[in-house]
Formats: sequence, C-alpha cells, structure tokens
Amino acid sequence: MSVQRLSKRALKQILAGDTISPATCIVKFYSNECPMCHNLREYYEEVADNETYADLHFFAFNIADYPTVEKLLNFNGTPSIFSIRTGAKKPKIRALPDPETPHEHTWYRVKDIINFIEKEK
Repeated sequence: MSVQRLSKRALKQILAGDTISPATCIVKFYSNECPMCHNLREYYEEVADNETYADLHFFAFNIADYPTVEKLLNFNGTPSIFSIRTGAKKPKIRALPDPETPHEHTWYRVKDIINFIEKEK
C-alpha cells in the first residue's frame, strides 16, 4: 500500500476515534525543513509497499498543517512515527521510540520501523 498524505481534518478524526471501521494506521510526522524527514521518505515508502503490511494504512503528515500536534501527542521534533489503532471510542496511540543510535541521515533505520510495526500490528 502506498503512503497517503493525511489532512489535518482526517488526522483529527483518527485521533478522536471518529472512524468508520477498525484499522491500524502508521503515521510519519514530518517537516518540510527537516532533511532527515526527506531522507527517510524512500525507506518509509519501501516499508509501506511491502505486501506483509497490506492490511495497514500508511500516512505522512506535515506538522506545519497542525503545529500543536507535537504537544498533543507529546513528541518533540521530526521525523516521528506513530501507530494509531482505531475502532474503539479511544484510539490506541503508540510512538516509535527514539533510536539508541540514530542514523545520521534518516534518524530511524528501516529495521527500527519494521520492528515497531511488528510489535504494534
């Protein structure tokens, strides 16, 4: 499945639990000014296109569209990746922890993302 850009309205619906059916969403929060976000894009898309994760929904969200989302979800900086499980009144939201040894160009490594998804699905 390809990565879809998420609108502010859609993100708010997901976070509020106002979705029609249960789903697991993987959301990469990025900033246009963040070089690591741009460098991570190809790897994130590669994971999203993996058939193993066909039942997941992959999104990218530009924090410039909703600057207070960092405070709302309690993260500091981009890139940041979250798993959001919908289908209940209150969605289950988990953050991919900062890596112990961040990659100098992408922050996260593909294995970090895959391990996170495997734990969350």
